[in-house]
Amino acid sequence: MDAREKILDAATELLAGAPAADVSTRAVCEAAGVGAPMLYRLFGDKAGLLAAVVDRGFEEYLASKRAARPSADPVADLKRGWDNHMRFALDHPNHYRLMYSPELTAPPAAAKEAHALLHGVLERCAAAGLLTVPPEAATRVVMAANVGAALSMLTRPEQYPDIRFAARLRDSVIDSITRPAGTGEPRDTGPGNAVPTAAATLAARLRAEPPQQLTVVEAALLQQWLGTLAEPGEPPA
Repeated sequence: MDAREKILDAATELLAGAPAADVSTRAVCEAAGVGAPMLYRLFGDKAGLLAAVVDRGFEEYLASKRAARPSADPVADLKRGWDNHMRFALDHPNHYRLMYSPELTAPPAAAKEAHALLHGVLERCAAAGLLTVPPEAATRVVMAANVGAALSMLTRPEQYPDIRFAARLRDSVIDSITRPAGTGEPRDTGPGNAVPTAAATLAARLRAEPPQQLTVVEAALLQQWLGTLAEPGEPPA
């Protein structure tokens, strides 16, 4: 086993038993039987080491998400993804808390990939006409809620002792950004909702099947216009 693997093994084992989801580089070096210069040469600093530990710990979880076969119902896939996220967090509390720790100065690669995989599911929802907001905005909403639910249960178990809390939040969040399959109307039928929903749907479908009639520049401009319609801000002065 090379030095990198020894260090990662030691850090992973120490992290699993750490009460505060943190480990010291000195303890890692002692457990791995290497000197501090070797650790810093391989990982740069403590944040780099912790990010590598997180990426390694999340690899099994991400591998299962990569291998998941999409069903005919992207909203059901979205809910399953939420549940799998919660399950991983509760089964690996220290890895999970570390992944979202402010001590990590840059997001681990695992966090970026999890975001990208979620965005892919929401692109499918949009292309199916089931999303009422642009996929990127929906990704931020769902990820923030999912992470918030998991961290709440991990850090405040006395306040959030029931896993059903996460399922209720899941349904509330997903219902707020989707519309029922087989209907022509979003759940929010208030004025002004139809155009943003239609724009988000068309933009996603065009990304999935780029129109051959448009040049690259024209397609990019159309996406820009649709994005503006899908998530309108203040009207121009």
